[in-house]
Amino acid sequence: MGRCIPGLTSIAASVLAVAIPVTLAVSAQPGAPASTPAGTTASTPAGTTASTLAATPASALPKALSDQDFIHDAAAPPAQVELGRMLFFDKILSGNRNISCATCHHPENATADAVALSLGEGAEGRGRDRKAHGAPVLGRVPRNAPALFNLGAREVETMFHDGRAQRITAPDGTITLKTPAGDQLPRGLDGILAAQALFPILSATEMAGHPGENPIADAAIVERFAGPGGAWDQIARRLAAIPAYVAMFRAAYPGTVATGADIHITHVANAIGAFEAQAFRATGSPFDAYLAQGEAAPLPAPARRGMELFYGKADCATCHAGPLQTDYGFHAIAMPQLGPGKDDGADTGYAEQTGFAHHVEDFGRYRVTEQEEDRYRFRTPSLRNVALTGPWGHAGAYDSLEAAIRHHLDPVSALEAFDAARVTLPPMSRVYDYAETGDGVPTDFTPVDGTRIEAYNSRDFWAMGDPTMRHALAAANELAPKDLTDREIADLVAFLATLTDPASRDMDGIEPDAVPSGLPLAD
Repeated sequence: MGRCIPGLTSIAASVLAVAIPVTLAVSAQPGAPASTPAGTTASTPAGTTASTLAATPASALPKALSDQDFIHDAAAPPAQVELGRMLFFDKILSGNRNISCATCHHPENATADAVALSLGEGAEGRGRDRKAHGAPVLGRVPRNAPALFNLGAREVETMFHDGRAQRITAPDGTITLKTPAGDQLPRGLDGILAAQALFPILSATEMAGHPGENPIADAAIVERFAGPGGAWDQIARRLAAIPAYVAMFRAAYPGTVATGADIHITHVANAIGAFEAQAFRATGSPFDAYLAQGEAAPLPAPARRGMELFYGKADCATCHAGPLQTDYGFHAIAMPQLGPGKDDGADTGYAEQTGFAHHVEDFGRYRVTEQEEDRYRFRTPSLRNVALTGPWGHAGAYDSLEAAIRHHLDPVSALEAFDAARVTLPPMSRVYDYAETGDGVPTDFTPVDGTRIEAYNSRDFWAMGDPTMRHALAAANELAPKDLTDREIADLVAFLATLTDPASRDMDGIEPDAVPSGLPLAD
């Protein structure tokens, strides 16, 4: 079975809405009063030794992470972790029972899928081999599938590239969650990681399927998430009909779940969150050893020089701060825009030339805040295991870590020089087009005729071929040019390699041999 993961034991066998704060409850039954989780602190990254690490010498590095820096103190109930593992790999959570969380976040692909933009619901295969050539799909997932490493750290407060799922800590210590579900978000969630698990299963492109294919998709598209007959309730009822799952939920939530009728989507989300936090913790890197032991665990000379640059001259730590190398903020750095975008912008060029009513821009954080200054801003990613998690960028524009670094040194020049033709996207020969009702609900799904597929697919690189869109990306850039030599760039690459946990290179043992639904694991 490969490597052993603590907490995994053998036990019987991107929706957009107004975000409304929902008070967070911990270890409570669905519907129980909410409370603040013990040990949770405000949003300052755990272990940060200064308010900013810009120009900080290497002697003032973040402190090493410990078990206490992770939810459940890195010791979630084993039965809950095992249940989460099964749910993570089981296609039973998808509307058409044909895709799992693991399809786009597989351990063999460093908890992502190794492509710029994923093909979700309806496609076949995994990673670079995934194709849309059988049943039509709804197009590419608009943003790069993010890796899942260290999302169980207590300091993690935002999820998704635009931060649309966010944990907010008030001055009095009260914690609330803001998500696209608004006041439909269920109570009893363990935290923002559990909340995040609720949303891919609602996305038509990712896991739900399109309306008319299944009742989960029908409920999700009209934003009927909670309550009897809602998308989440339908998923819980599916699981309740599988005896092996009922037994696992009973073991994971003793005293709370006695029969299938007691299973709630909150239990599903908390179990998946517990599994992800436990299985994908990655704090065994050479950099971690250096933080804990100092010169008793020295970094190689190029990596040491790269570390000095990272926390000094290169100013990387201005944004990539704290023990996980992120400030959890949002920044516009003129990163190339690929794929279908999020239907943002007023440009009609693509629609006029192809006949497909669609806008190809992605306004990033603006979609959440509706503040002009947030247009084209995206969340600072953690750099843990960054050498394993390409392609890089919110749209997966760069398949070379060095190229991604060079972009940061002069974003505007890199944007203008970017060669979109070098980006390889999974082939997509069978897609759906659709119309929308007056209130924006997609309807009238029609397979695109083979003679028009080339015009449809031109959206993949449309934004980069349009001077006006490129100018808008460049004008929003917040990074000043930085002059580094080729050797200094190589040293930065060497340092980033020391952020790799060796255990993350081989995680084959995480995938189970079978799941309780009996559905196939292969994609």
